Amino acid sequence: MFHFFQSAADNFGVVPVAQLSFTVWLLILLALTFDFLNGMHDAANSIATVVSTRVLSPQVAVVWAAFFNFVAFLVFPLEVAANIQKNIVSQELINDPNFTNHLVAATLIGACGWNILTWYLGLPTSSSHALMGSLVGAAVALTGSVYSLNPGGILWIVLFIVLAPMIGLVLGTTIAVAVMWLFRNSTPQRVDRTFRWGQLFSAAFFSLGHGGNDAQKTMGIIFLLLIGASQGGANFPTPTHVPTEVVLACHLAMGLGTLSGGWRIVKTMGQRIIKLRPVDGFCAETGAAITLALTTILKGIPVSTTHTITGAIVGVGALKRFSAVRWGVAGRVVWAWILTIPGAALLAVISTVILRVFW
Repeated sequence: MFHFFQSAADNFGVVPVAQLSFTVWLLILLALTFDFLNGMHDAANSIATVVSTRVLSPQVAVVWAAFFNFVAFLVFPLEVAANIQKNIVSQELINDPNFTNHLVAATLIGACGWNILTWYLGLPTSSSHALMGSLVGAAVALTGSVYSLNPGGILWIVLFIVLAPMIGLVLGTTIAVAVMWLFRNSTPQRVDRTFRWGQLFSAAFFSLGHGGNDAQKTMGIIFLLLIGASQGGANFPTPTHVPTEVVLACHLAMGLGTLSGGWRIVKTMGQRIIKLRPVDGFCAETGAAITLALTTILKGIPVSTTHTITGAIVGVGALKRFSAVRWGVAGRVVWAWILTIPGAALLAVISTVILRVFW
């Protein structure tokens, strides 16, 4: 919190908004639209367990999650935003505003299209990986070369496609084992009553992690756009940190998206994979939240909140009884994950071709 307030004043108003072109403003609006869709699409990650265990009603749960999505900027440093700006696309290309405008437009169209498609199908895919896949697809389509990419930055993201759900699974299972031991002499009624309160805190913790990691991805995209618009300092001083206005706008857009719900995916996450109790929800949310916090703070990796909470839910469910997990539904979710990066990349390539014709 103190970190944000110390830097907020210094980074407020560093970009002269009156000098930004209509195109740049339009792309910023499109980026915030993606952030809204991200909140709507990933609302299920934050509230599915607390709704399915009937600790909170859907209406109260989305308000709870949206609030903590928004205030996450007070807690987490902007490592993820900086990572996206520096480590995905070659920095030499970003100073060209024409390239950057086309790159951002194709990236956002591809990511928004994938989010809408998977939301309609009720698949809890990753908005993070949709954005990354679209960014990679757009960069390669615009340059005609994979050398426009930073393989080291992309490797970390691909690695955590596997690691994020595995870490969530291990932490969720470990917390569940610890809870079982601590409450081994308690009655089921007492356990249920205790973790109905506990889930309020675990849902808040997870929503903080969700906002802290996911909102920063859009900040990184807008940051790219502003760097390109500066034309290497010719138009205005090139920003070196994400402007405070961008930080607040991204968190607000995500919070509003979460308020809008995402009930198709809530059903898949909260009940179809496994039937949850409050204690299960607490363990899964806490394990996933710790994973998000560590990856955001330590390495700034744009991980998937969807992958992370799903891994934690499966770990907690398998601990109860291996057959308690509906592996057919879980397998369908995994296939959706596998297809996200290439699917979003393909949409971005198609968007690039169309933009080149009409723009």
